[in-house]
Amino acid sequence: MSTLDIVSTITGTPPYSIPMRVLHVAQPVEAGVAAYSQAAAIRQASAGWDVHYAAPAQPANFSVVRHHHWDSQRSPAKGARSESTALAAIVKQVNPEVVVLHSAKAGMIGRLVLRGSIPTVYLPHAWSFLALSAKVAPAALAWERLAARWTNAVVAVSDAEAEVGVARGIHAPQFVVPNPVTEGWTYLDPNNSPAIRSELGLPAGPLAVSVGRLSRQKGHDILLDAWPQVRRVQPDAHLVLVGDGELRAELEQRSTPGVIFAGPQPDPRAWVAAADLVVLPSRWEGMSLSMLEAMAAGRPVVMTEVAGSEVVSRADAGVVVPVEDAEALATALMGRFDGTVDLVAEGLRGSNYVATHHDRDLCFERLAAVITRAHAFGHTVHGRFA
Repeated sequence: MSTLDIVSTITGTPPYSIPMRVLHVAQPVEAGVAAYSQAAAIRQASAGWDVHYAAPAQPANFSVVRHHHWDSQRSPAKGARSESTALAAIVKQVNPEVVVLHSAKAGMIGRLVLRGSIPTVYLPHAWSFLALSAKVAPAALAWERLAARWTNAVVAVSDAEAEVGVARGIHAPQFVVPNPVTEGWTYLDPNNSPAIRSELGLPAGPLAVSVGRLSRQKGHDILLDAWPQVRRVQPDAHLVLVGDGELRAELEQRSTPGVIFAGPQPDPRAWVAAADLVVLPSRWEGMSLSMLEAMAAGRPVVMTEVAGSEVVSRADAGVVVPVEDAEALATALMGRFDGTVDLVAEGLRGSNYVATHHDRDLCFERLAAVITRAHAFGHTVHGRFA
């Protein structure tokens, strides 16, 4: 099926054939949400739309997108009043035909400001209530249900994320637009791994790499709990954590033998190329870009059963284990280090799968089609389209 065939199932017309002034609002401004929202904005501007982007920091690569400074914090509990005032001023200045809100904080402030007065598209990039404690998660879910009345389209980046929204009673039109593979990620020949390890100063032996922010979400504490069991069976195995974050010092203090902290890397491709496999022990996700990057590079993935992990299962490109289960994680790693699994074949299946199903052109065309549909249906008034 061609790109036009797929997007026409949403709108019936090529999305960029309709002139559009679009405002993207993004918070947070690091990692996957920032990469996705900026790439989408650039793609839409390059295709001819008048695209604006509101965020605390101006991306370095914006030449066709106009940035508007939006002084906001990631915390949902801080700054709501001042952030609402600031965003309202930006909306008034831009006068957009559609507003696209990325992640929970932008989704909250944006929908409080707009309240359905302008067609609104919301991308959770992982539902906020999954990240919160049992004490406050019900309030976050109640908010999402309320805010759905002011939302023309919810865009889920994975099937599982959409299923959670439906199951939890978030009643708004929902569309699945899978995350695309990050630009520049292609198959990396495993035969080159020994030379790359040597260049990076990494030891020989089984090697697992985990790329991601060192935060509670990414679950590296569970991985460190699992690692001693792996080392007892594979004494020469090593684990490399690529990334930085608020938990780095704590994780380094509890580190065990065979664990290497590589710190933040502007381009982690060499570290993934050096690996036998990539391990992603997240507590929650929308759809992990690190997962897609690893698969594109041809590396098997061991990850937890979070939204988006269904891609690994469908591609037969690794193994999925329960969330926060250190023993299952250790067992999965040992099962791929003992030589009984053809890791090269597993990685090749993953690379072929994401090349077909997570193509950047196709995914961003589909997002543009959803935005066009939101514009066509108009603004919302108390849950009805007008």
